[in-house]
Amino acid sequence: MKILICGDVVGKAGRQALVKYLPLIRERLDPDFVIVNGENAAHGFGITRKIFNQFLELGVDMVTTGNHVWDQKEIINWIEDEDRILRPLNLPEGTIGRGHAIFESGKGHRVMMIHPMGRLFMKPIDDPFASVDTALRNHKLGRGVGGAFDAIIVDFHAEITSEKVGMGHHLDGRVSLVVGTHTHIPTADAHILSGGTGFQTDLGMCGDYDSVIGMNKETAVNRFTEKQPPGRLHPAEGEGTLCAVYAEFNDLTGLTEKISPVRLGGKLPDTWPIGLTD
Repeated sequence: MKILICGDVVGKAGRQALVKYLPLIRERLDPDFVIVNGENAAHGFGITRKIFNQFLELGVDMVTTGNHVWDQKEIINWIEDEDRILRPLNLPEGTIGRGHAIFESGKGHRVMMIHPMGRLFMKPIDDPFASVDTALRNHKLGRGVGGAFDAIIVDFHAEITSEKVGMGHHLDGRVSLVVGTHTHIPTADAHILSGGTGFQTDLGMCGDYDSVIGMNKETAVNRFTEKQPPGRLHPAEGEGTLCAVYAEFNDLTGLTEKISPVRLGGKLPDTWPIGLTD
């Protein structure tokens, strides 16, 4: 099984990068399942139903969010009825929406998606490690070895690299792939852990890198240098880069056999999986 998971889409630049490059990636890599983190898609803060539908029209199978999930208040009216979008898993019991879900790809692959959020330097929430363990209870990877799923994928939305790396090792061998989102900077550590789980600390973002993590650089820098109250942040609107991870899973075990970053457009150098550099 082959999957593509795209980092946080930030504003118009990120949406345009997705529109421009996702069809090309689909043509070259032919992923069976496409995931996008959309929590910054609506002018940098949250996601609207209109944007969510646009992602689906591009062939996106699953949308994750993060700490900005409720910034567009309209989502409260539709998240409960839409199983293709996840809010963070470890929010208080009774929160609307869902933090994990089970899907079937167009080719019949059975996929479980889990979306925990970190606690360090984030709002107080439940333990993400225990929450993932609970979500995995009675769910086993590898349909060819007696499990229920062809793939189990975890988008860990967290601030601190050590917490993300810790989650990777905590789940090693139990899930197909663990990737981090939220910090918007792609890390250079895409690899397969000792137990067979693919891992990258942070996917990066889909957005304009002539910015401060996707936001207008002048306003963002002024927040660090000026004594007066800061202005409102707005997404940078230059050419966007699409940042993602592509992975291939073993058909028997569901564990990762190949993992590679994919980066196209904008300020960052283009990066394709080995063998696809044209």
